[in-house]
Amino acid sequence: MPTNISLTWIDYSILFLYCLFVIGIGFALKRYMKTSADFFMSGRSIPAWVTGLAFLSANLGALELVGMAASGAKYGIMTCHFYWVGAIPAMVFLGIFMMPFYYGSKARSVPEYLKLRFDERIRCFNSLSFAFMTVFASGISMNALAKLLHQLLGWNYDVSLWICSAVVLVYVLKGGLTSAIYTEVLQFFMIVLGFAPVVYLSLKDVGGWGNLKHTLAKVAVDPATLDLSTKTFAPDAWTSAWKPLLGGPGANPMGIDLFAMVFGLGFVLSFGYWCTNFLVVQRAMAARNMGSARRTPLIAAVPKMLFPVLVILPGMIAVGLAYTNKDGYHLPPRAVSSSAYAKAVPLVQEAATSKLAPAAATKAISEAVGIKLSEPKIAALLKDNATNPLSEKAIKSAIQGAVIENDYDGIILSLVQKYCPPGLLGLALTALLASFMSGMAGNVTAFNTVWTYDLYQAYIAPNKTDAHYMAMGRIITVVGILLSIACAYVASNYNNAMDIIQLVFGFVNAPLFATFVLGMFWARTTAHGAFFGLLAGTGASALFHATTITAGNVPGIKGGYLAVVQTFPSEMAQNFWLATFAFTVCFVLTLTLSLATKRTKTDEELKGLVYSLTPKLVDEEKSWFLRPAFLGCVLLAVCVVMNFLFW
Repeated sequence: MPTNISLTWIDYSILFLYCLFVIGIGFALKRYMKTSADFFMSGRSIPAWVTGLAFLSANLGALELVGMAASGAKYGIMTCHFYWVGAIPAMVFLGIFMMPFYYGSKARSVPEYLKLRFDERIRCFNSLSFAFMTVFASGISMNALAKLLHQLLGWNYDVSLWICSAVVLVYVLKGGLTSAIYTEVLQFFMIVLGFAPVVYLSLKDVGGWGNLKHTLAKVAVDPATLDLSTKTFAPDAWTSAWKPLLGGPGANPMGIDLFAMVFGLGFVLSFGYWCTNFLVVQRAMAARNMGSARRTPLIAAVPKMLFPVLVILPGMIAVGLAYTNKDGYHLPPRAVSSSAYAKAVPLVQEAATSKLAPAAATKAISEAVGIKLSEPKIAALLKDNATNPLSEKAIKSAIQGAVIENDYDGIILSLVQKYCPPGLLGLALTALLASFMSGMAGNVTAFNTVWTYDLYQAYIAPNKTDAHYMAMGRIITVVGILLSIACAYVASNYNNAMDIIQLVFGFVNAPLFATFVLGMFWARTTAHGAFFGLLAGTGASALFHATTITAGNVPGIKGGYLAVVQTFPSEMAQNFWLATFAFTVCFVLTLTLSLATKRTKTDEELKGLVYSLTPKLVDEEKSWFLRPAFLGCVLLAVCVVMNFLFW
């Protein structure tokens, strides 16, 4: 656990000026919020370069900075597949094929498109599931931020969570989506400026890329030294993107095979997220015209392709530093909470009088704190306490010292602490603050739009005035922030943000993408087939999670709460297979039911909603190099090269 550090006046000034600036953006844009369309959709007036950076920045929450650094340490360079396999192809597909449907149909949201394509039932179901996903994703960002401020600066977790949420609330409440988009552009540059020095300094300290590869080769052969895994792997397991995959689940730290990576992540999860998630699609829909809307994800794909250097490499560097014990650096252990200490301390005191065996005592205390503990260290604690009763403070310190479970989410914080002097520390902390706030703001603006248009206006209070819906949008923004805070407390049970967010995507986006694939590209898909297929796919994901678990976990919040039918090597492997299972169930059932039921919409009604029935779009962009098809081909070619470079 990082030692608390003190900020200088320079660091506090940078943090304060940033918060003041983003709040000022909200107040400055308030006067332009005259209609609900202005508040929820920015009046479709924003240029492509702004929506492109906002498109990327809305995804730069805890998932990106904390989660990717955590996964870089835990899984190595295979984490790059979340970009080169799990993002770029889907972003290109969205820009070339799907944005014409979203933007051209004049739908205000993804659920509204589903209503136009199918019926109200699917719109309602998707609105509810999407609302759940957005507040959970928002909560993950805020949990990571509050944990950062608590671990690094010693600030109270609860106070940090509520204050940072209040800042987001103010600028979103005042300026709506436009405020969120322009602050997201600012946050993008803050993130790059704040983290580039940390990556440069840490890579230099570890001896450069060549020396890091040499060190990680030793780690792969003996990962148990850092409690990364109980298995041993080939020397290139942490530094090769594809070779470990070809060896099967047992040959790589992520514990997955080629099919799960390519189909589970590369097709189901990635296309499901980038092509159906209203959080990112909303940014493209705010563009000023069709051409700008189509170029939005393509513009975002350029920096997205290079971001592994900024967010994954630090995690790999941390492992290299910890293995060589450079300047005493070690991977941060999970922190024991105050409520867990209240259960564990009495157990230590009772074990000394009851002469409980070390193995049994370790098991009981580990269950009390919910974290794996070292049996030899707990045995030493019991022995010391039996010889000379220790104070409660000493017992707590010994329990924390016995933790052998890494807090991967704390890795980026530990590097910031190690390499950032005053001034640079304030800039890095502001970059972290920006990333978490952009994640929360992006999800909250998507949540308030879907709630107001697709639930409140559609089913609760139709035919009200525009001012009424705008007022409801502001009210539900407050509610969304409060729900996000509640979800932040749930997210605190996971030690890797990437693991939990991919699980949420598997529940919501994986089956939804099957519905979209059939609905957009097969006119025969019926509303009955789509609704019951989506319902069954979502239920299948819940059933899969309830009957599977990962090695080292106990049945409960992380799966296996009904029965344990299958055990996976890692939580990421469980997530990929869950997504694959949910997609397959939804796809097969939708296909079958559509063939067995009658169409309710004619070909004329489906024009602009189904690919084969929609007149082919003529690209009016005069500059050939700005046309989406050309840009997409270039991006895919570069992506292939990146994969070969790190084969």
